[in-house]
Amino acid sequence: MTEIAETTGGPTAFPENAFDPAGAAGGGVGSPGGEITGRTGAGSFELTPYTDPLQVPRVLRPDEPDVRKEIEIALRPAWVRLHSQLPPTLMWGYDGTVPGPTIEVRRGQRIRIAWTNRIPRGSEYPVTAVEVGPTPAGQPLPHNRPGREGVKPDRNVAALPAWSVTHLHGAQTGGGNDGWADNAVGYGDAQLSEYPNDHQAVQWWYHDHAMNITRWNVYAGLVGTYLVRDDEEDALGLPSGDRELPLILADRNLDTDDDGRLNGRLLHKTSVLIASHPETRKPVTLPFVGPYSTVNGTIWPYLDTDPAWYRFRLVNASNARSYNLVLVDEENNPVPGVVHQIGSDGGLLPRPVPVDFPGGEPLIAAPAERFDLLIDFRELAGRRLRLVNKGRNQPPGTPDVADSVPYPQIMEFRVGEGGYGTAKEPDSFVLPEVLSGSFRRFDHELIDHGHRLIVLTPPVTVGGGGHPEIWEMRELPPADVRVPTEGVIQVKGSDGKVRTYQRTSRTFNDGLGFTIGEGSHEQWSFLNLGAPTHPMHIHLADFQVLAREAFDVRGFDTSLGGTRSPVAFDPSRPLSVPPNEQGWKDVFRVTSAELVKVMGHFDGAYGRFMYHCHLLEHEDMGMMRPFVVMPPEALKLDHGGGHGGHGGHRARNG
Repeated sequence: MTEIAETTGGPTAFPENAFDPAGAAGGGVGSPGGEITGRTGAGSFELTPYTDPLQVPRVLRPDEPDVRKEIEIALRPAWVRLHSQLPPTLMWGYDGTVPGPTIEVRRGQRIRIAWTNRIPRGSEYPVTAVEVGPTPAGQPLPHNRPGREGVKPDRNVAALPAWSVTHLHGAQTGGGNDGWADNAVGYGDAQLSEYPNDHQAVQWWYHDHAMNITRWNVYAGLVGTYLVRDDEEDALGLPSGDRELPLILADRNLDTDDDGRLNGRLLHKTSVLIASHPETRKPVTLPFVGPYSTVNGTIWPYLDTDPAWYRFRLVNASNARSYNLVLVDEENNPVPGVVHQIGSDGGLLPRPVPVDFPGGEPLIAAPAERFDLLIDFRELAGRRLRLVNKGRNQPPGTPDVADSVPYPQIMEFRVGEGGYGTAKEPDSFVLPEVLSGSFRRFDHELIDHGHRLIVLTPPVTVGGGGHPEIWEMRELPPADVRVPTEGVIQVKGSDGKVRTYQRTSRTFNDGLGFTIGEGSHEQWSFLNLGAPTHPMHIHLADFQVLAREAFDVRGFDTSLGGTRSPVAFDPSRPLSVPPNEQGWKDVFRVTSAELVKVMGHFDGAYGRFMYHCHLLEHEDMGMMRPFVVMPPEALKLDHGGGHGGHGGHRARNG
């Protein structure tokens, strides 16, 4: 991870890897294979990769389809062995397991869940939190090393109670069931949520969403998988049973004892940067990045497989790390032609997308994105394959300390000999050419829709909190344009027109800005004026990515908090929407100097919801905003109150 630098004639720039947990300078010692050694102080502790089997969460299937069913899932303390060479780690889990049980329902099977807090009052908070730094410009950041670097734990985090609210990420359910961040409950209380599950087959996931402390509650272990099944998916005959497994991927760091040995305690260790811009010297806390990768709660596990097709339901449940996934053999050579993506956040893709890793190019998985993957092990009997996290400076499977990948290992697949099943017969599954006949692309020109512009800024001097911000914008009539002005941004779009926008909100507690009629379509455009990549998540609705456009953002000045010249579409960097993003999505990677246009249908529920950056540290620090969905008939009578209730904040950008 590099320091904040000043760019000539432009804003304070956060280099692309400055917040991207795919890139950060860190400590630690790694080797391409064999043992991994983490050293801190005078002691050392060795963790051997691929020592422990992959743990598979139990499956919870509510009975009685088409009938309301109420179940209880209790949040409880849990002692977890993250690795057999570590002592047990105190965590919090749904039903006392990390991850929580996989909940599986049929489409239209309405259920009610009582998310009950059974973590006793006075329980020890399972996360030790420290900030190291400030780190002078040009110096390596120590956040990727185990241990606290002599820094005392944050007493405010240590004193946190068990205060949690559960969000079913991706679900279409009323605002009262969605897990509003302020509506968290304490010991003995229950959050009662009803889920209609009237959705195409999909992988959702559930996790904590408590205001201000999501980053630590999720890190403590409060995650789980939720699957919706339907007849269209059933007809494909996809791998199932023991050949369909959730993979909940997350990075972790660990504290050390007085001798420098890993003691198993969860360590949320972040770094603080000093900005080099003369007017923006507020320290910036970078999002968490940990050295150890866990899958289903185990560091670097292995899975014994048959030489057959397998289906893996993968979610990146990390606080902030983006993974660059590559499947390699024991010599770290990419294995082509065996991985296919068949689904994304919101369900099946129209067609399978081959993931071939040509030249080691990875499958990028940002926090909260889901990937429905098929892996064909039929021709790989007797071999060992490894899923690794590729750094941007080194070949796959090789440590890349400069890019925050001291340990690239994720998990190992050990393919058995012979055929599949008790009869050892060959697997007869055939990958379909078309997956979803029900899928339809939105036609931008034919669908009546509103527009919203959301700007993601680097830290600004005027009124800023020292962290990236999320700005809602409204377009100004030409007569009202006064530039340059704080909070005003001019955008020159791909059509060559210059439009002027004024900020209407920048923090979560600013006035409500977006009120949407249920059943309406909207195009939301996210414009990233700085770094890092922000994975933006919108609650309630499924979206399709319409376009990705490169922009020259040097006209934005952080010392002003506005543009001195328009930020402009950059035709010299043509971008496209990759095939695996052309299905249903609810998380969108918005890279630096990029505009991402998405369209969604806000149907099936009413209430107050949220959208936010899914880097949990950014979410907790204010990159989150509310919106309301109400019946269009009621919206016609809305008083507005300066909140854009009649669409006054609809900002057009193509």
